[in-house]
Amino acid sequence: MSNNTVAAYAAPAPGAPLEKTTITRRELGPHDIRIDIEYAGICHSDIHTVQGDWGERQYPIVPGHEIAGVVTAVGAEVTRYAVGDRAGIGCIVDSCRTCDNCRAGLQQYCTGELGMVGTYAATGRDGEQTQGGYAQAIVVDENYALRIPEGIPLDAAAPLLCAGITLYSPLRHWQAGPGKKVAIVGLGGLGHLGVKLAHAMGAEVTVLSQSLRKKDDGLRLGADHYRATSDPATFEELAGTFDLILNTVSADLDLDAYLGLLRTGGTMVQLGAPEKPQSVSPFALVAQRKSYAGSMIGGIPETQEMLDFCAEHGITAEIELIRAEQVNEAYERVIASDVRYRFVIDTATI
Repeated sequence: MSNNTVAAYAAPAPGAPLEKTTITRRELGPHDIRIDIEYAGICHSDIHTVQGDWGERQYPIVPGHEIAGVVTAVGAEVTRYAVGDRAGIGCIVDSCRTCDNCRAGLQQYCTGELGMVGTYAATGRDGEQTQGGYAQAIVVDENYALRIPEGIPLDAAAPLLCAGITLYSPLRHWQAGPGKKVAIVGLGGLGHLGVKLAHAMGAEVTVLSQSLRKKDDGLRLGADHYRATSDPATFEELAGTFDLILNTVSADLDLDAYLGLLRTGGTMVQLGAPEKPQSVSPFALVAQRKSYAGSMIGGIPETQEMLDFCAEHGITAEIELIRAEQVNEAYERVIASDVRYRFVIDTATI
């Protein structure tokens, strides 16, 4: 095999089990770096894409946008990385670079013609489909890579590149901190990191979960309170309580009931992506100047800020490390909510 040909796990067709294959990475351009991937997290987005839930894609698809590894080659004009550096890639591998959002470091909201180029199942500026991190190596422009601080193990760092920044960005934007009451809906791959991050920022953190099954975990991870949403008393007793609610689940919730938990001027932020439209009564918003908002990952600068924050506060994902050939079984377990809290593939086993 040439140096550009790498082993990977790909979905050959919509809904088909992933299987081992080889893919070709592009030649190193002047600003490109090659990262030998050591660990790749499994995100629910990977599963939705592989199953064809999010529209037509070109198969085969190599998923994976929680990538951690080591730089093994650099292009002639690279200035930000050197061989041997620990580096990661999240959900973005390119964008137009010239629109207002890109110039502001908000590449995830790129409005240029190219748009945000996802790490997999997107079309790059070369017209080729991008392929993700369930692979031995990847080539990326240095400006879209992240530096993983020494204090964070690479395996537990991988999920920070999607799950971590998905929670960090809204916590920062809506100014979670001392004196703020934050609720995290769902204690899964996203939610468990939301608890750790909000706690480290100094907020008072409540987990809102269907049952109390994971209560001990939630409190161990930094939650101050843990309440079951299946208990109607929760919505009565916590009415008008929270400054910020982050909804990490993709389930069909009674949004008006959750908006009732916000205090005057509070915001509920949608992070999960339900398959069907959901509705909100205008009265749930206008009566107390409440907001229902959305947020998607973070830009490159904010993702780096998040990694540095995690290193400073000792925050990593709670992971279950698996071999590459266990990936289809892991998908089944994610769908069944049977993971605490993120599967990470040891790519040495590919």
